[in-house]
Amino acid sequence: MTDVFDLLVVGGGVNGAGIARDVAGRGLSVLLVEQADLGGATSAASSKLVHGGLRYLEHYEFRLVRESLREREVLLRLAPHIIWPLRFVLPHHAALRPAWLLRAGLFLYDHLGGRDRLPGTRTLRLAADPAGAPLRPDLTLGFEYSDCWVEDSRLVVLNALDAAERGATVLTRTRLTRARRDGGRWVATLAAADGSEREVAARALVNAAGPWVEGVRGAAGRRDNRPTVRLVKGSHIVLPRLYEGPWCYTLQGGDGRIIFTIPYEGRFTLVGTTDVPFDGDPASAAASPAEVAYLCGALGQYFRRPVSPADVVWSYAGIRPLYDDGSDNPSAVTRDYHLDLDAPAGEAPGLTVYGGKITTYRRLAEDALARLLPAMGRAGRPWTAAAPLPGGDMPGGDFGCFLADARSRHPFLPPPMLERMARAYGTRLTSLLGPARTLADLGRDLGGITEAELDYLRRVEWARTAEDVLWRRSKLGLHLDGAAKQAVATWFDRQEG
Repeated sequence: MTDVFDLLVVGGGVNGAGIARDVAGRGLSVLLVEQADLGGATSAASSKLVHGGLRYLEHYEFRLVRESLREREVLLRLAPHIIWPLRFVLPHHAALRPAWLLRAGLFLYDHLGGRDRLPGTRTLRLAADPAGAPLRPDLTLGFEYSDCWVEDSRLVVLNALDAAERGATVLTRTRLTRARRDGGRWVATLAAADGSEREVAARALVNAAGPWVEGVRGAAGRRDNRPTVRLVKGSHIVLPRLYEGPWCYTLQGGDGRIIFTIPYEGRFTLVGTTDVPFDGDPASAAASPAEVAYLCGALGQYFRRPVSPADVVWSYAGIRPLYDDGSDNPSAVTRDYHLDLDAPAGEAPGLTVYGGKITTYRRLAEDALARLLPAMGRAGRPWTAAAPLPGGDMPGGDFGCFLADARSRHPFLPPPMLERMARAYGTRLTSLLGPARTLADLGRDLGGITEAELDYLRRVEWARTAEDVLWRRSKLGLHLDGAAKQAVATWFDRQEG
């Protein structure tokens, strides 16, 4: 018997997970399929920012910046455990944009979308301000403004988790191989990692496959000249902590790009990103030596401390599936999303998602359903703007108070482990820990993560490999030694055995 859903969503990145969550909360049945791990590609390879996109103002994308700034405040309320404020320092480089232009842009940035919780811009005299200490002495003027951090991989997982708790079916390691319209529904063939196949039916189909969007279009029989995707690679490097202090820095590149430096995982600094045209298998994307050298060279234009590629402890790259707006410059290609609705009379509708950014994923989902549901003959009201993500329902959205309470309730957890887990799970920490009263109650400690936590991630959050845990649901891969990483891998091997 073929399972029938209202909606089949292909692609378990932030856009697909966000759409699945939204439609499940409106009472429709939804199946979300992802060929690998949730958030395992583009959504896990971002700059980890919920931001308005200051540089987009130069390309006159005022609607995108306004929407992003508004969403920044919304998401900060909904997930205070995985999203929190940052302060960015933008040094003025005399050879690049004039100071008045930077200040005018930041004034617009402060007021275009409104600010409820974040402080506005202030001017810095870098020679006298602590934020100027890591910078070269010839940089004398700067501006400090607000944006937010996001644990990007966890954002995806939490959207999928909420969707599942509202009735959605989530299948990872499952690939759509073909789909066809059969009157008022889609009939799709899905292949699991073990080679087995199943057939499902859906009244509508959403293609949110990111860099694989055109392949899914082909599998669904779409081979026309509708809008196409532009693949652009963005690479990041991780260095030992480049400077003391909590500040992030926004650096203007001589080629017009913007590069961020962000304190990362306590001991490191995250640096990115690049914009390089990409043609190949998105799963194989990696930071090239030229990109690493470019990022290190850009740091040398601003920081006192020299940096070389030999200092890099980790790098990653993601492929942005941007809507092809015809721009010659990869950095200028719009980061806005484009939704392509295909709804022939009397047949099942299909919607293809191009582009988008993490900050606007929730609004993208609302927009997608505003277009798709009428074509399905269904209705439903938006609801996600006021519904916390799993673990985000802490009083007043105050993570500091929540963490202090968690410390008093679970004094047996080592402080670094407790803070990491509080950030990852928020109020769901209680259900993960259960009745444990000692660290030993959580099973073996594998070097910073316990067997109980691994079991939770496997049972609740679809983790199936050590990589899923060490590099996506956490960044413990940067902290654990080789023996601990192998212990995590062995644990997963035993579950599958």
